[in-house]
Amino acid sequence: MSVKAMKAGAVAKKVIEKKELFIVDVRNNDAYEDWKIEGENITSINHPYFDLLDSVDDVVKELPENQEVLVVCAKEGSSKFIAEELSEATGKDFYYLEGGMKTWSEHLEPVKLGDLDGGGSVYQFVRLGKGCLSYMIVSGDEGAMIDPLRLTDQYEAFAEKLGIKVLHMFDTHLHADHISGGRRLAEKTGGTYYLPPKDAEEVTFKYEPAEDGKEITFGPDNVTVKAAYTPGHTIGSTSYIVNDTYLFTGDILFIDSIGRPDLAGLAEDWVGDLRESLYVRYKNMNQDLQVLPAHFAKLKELDDTGRVVARLGDLYEENTGLQVEDEDEFRRMVTENLPPQPNSYKEIRQTNMGKVNPDSEEETEMEIGPNRCAVS
Repeated sequence: MSVKAMKAGAVAKKVIEKKELFIVDVRNNDAYEDWKIEGENITSINHPYFDLLDSVDDVVKELPENQEVLVVCAKEGSSKFIAEELSEATGKDFYYLEGGMKTWSEHLEPVKLGDLDGGGSVYQFVRLGKGCLSYMIVSGDEGAMIDPLRLTDQYEAFAEKLGIKVLHMFDTHLHADHISGGRRLAEKTGGTYYLPPKDAEEVTFKYEPAEDGKEITFGPDNVTVKAAYTPGHTIGSTSYIVNDTYLFTGDILFIDSIGRPDLAGLAEDWVGDLRESLYVRYKNMNQDLQVLPAHFAKLKELDDTGRVVARLGDLYEENTGLQVEDEDEFRRMVTENLPPQPNSYKEIRQTNMGKVNPDSEEETEMEIGPNRCAVS
């Protein structure tokens, strides 16, 4: 019998490849109900750590016969102890999640989306533990990022592996559910940070305005990033079109839903902009554009290779948020009965404005939990 660490990357591979895994989650019930590791062939049970200190017999009764079992907790220590207790009680091998749910929340899984006509390629970073998506566009030895997260060391390691320098950072809007890494990456690489100006009226730092129609061309392949103003999730929300092939929609349009307009407390003011962006601006674009959002809410949005992408025209056939003909009904849908707002969203907005500077531990705590940027 033995107890071994399982890295977040190994768990991510199992989720993407739809492999079986049985999880014993020893966090408190409320933490488990709010947010947990999920997957098509992932089974989990919840038994709080303090309930297991005297005996793990209740857990043993629920364990599968021939399946890998992973014990998880918030930061690792409790899961390692329970894994050892279960191994001793059963004589079997057990795993614990290295770094706990903190590392699961922060792990980015890079997936290649495809090559660009004329040269260049696009990669998607899937943050399974949070439902965030960010992107790296490569042209020769130069790169750009769209909606990068604060986890900049993972992007830097990937860029080094590719032999590129990332010099252009784009945010689609001022995020409220996660801390942006755009400004940090720009400072590290000597690059440029682009932000929609209508979302930047209160920021405390210098940035390059991503105004409607602005085009940035970079690299030997002359990859072009074009800004398209699409407000509604925020007043400044801006999409980016790359080489007339990919449409980066931020938090306005998702594969299975649409963005919510209330994270700055202005739902009634912004709902008209949201409808205009979804039902007019996007409708007037090339319907063959490949939609790449900043988030996903359900694992079914991932394809068999772990990518989250869909043709724009197909979404008008499949996404119910794009099929509400009556304006009053649409207004009710996006302003009433919305899910809870993201954890610490006010503090995250303040951080992304540069008004507060939390340390790394505080940033982790601010981001713990699922993203809640969609209407449903």
